[in-house]
Amino acid sequence: MNAHTQNFMIAGAVGQLECALDLPDPEVFPAPVGLALVAHPHPLYGGTMDNKVAQTLARTFLALGYVAVRMNFRGVGKSEGVHDHGAGETDDMALLLQHMRTQYPTLPLALGGFSFGTFVQAQLQQRLLQQDAASAAERLVLVGTAAGKWPMPVAPSNTILIHGEQDDTIPLAAVLDWARPQELPVVVIPGSDHFFHRKLQHIKNVVVESWHRRPAQLQA
Repeated sequence: MNAHTQNFMIAGAVGQLECALDLPDPEVFPAPVGLALVAHPHPLYGGTMDNKVAQTLARTFLALGYVAVRMNFRGVGKSEGVHDHGAGETDDMALLLQHMRTQYPTLPLALGGFSFGTFVQAQLQQRLLQQDAASAAERLVLVGTAAGKWPMPVAPSNTILIHGEQDDTIPLAAVLDWARPQELPVVVIPGSDHFFHRKLQHIKNVVVESWHRRPAQLQA
């Protein structure tokens, strides 16, 4: 993502997985305040950890003081294996979390994803909640949520959902149909397509402005 990005490999169930680590500005954050894992869009349609939305999410977490970690899913870049329709990718993301916990065992966790990556991260969150609620993410950021494309599980009530008004890959109506029974608010970016062309800045603005907002402010 930048000159300070640290690339590394971890051992996955079907081979080595390529990962990238970015640290927040030490002059602003002498110590990281959290750990964020970011998941990229569909590997079979050109999705990589260098996707612009995935990078925007990583930069957003850096601005919040979080260590930001991305991973190329199976068969992407230097990552070995083949696409596993979300199941293996969720396993791999869990392994990345386990690896990062050896370095940052106590930092609060956030999960961010774009498109197919939202399916992976929502599944991982459900897995963590079932294993040990204390180990689950404090918050999810789901951009271009894959509702209607993959069986999205329910999401926590404080999840930040961002979607493009003119998304023709995952229609806004499908996301609203998924979010409505859960009473999850959806932030709609007017005029935006699926890839947020010329609208990427809104992702960062929405997340940063929402992240530390207190319940009392939301009730005003």
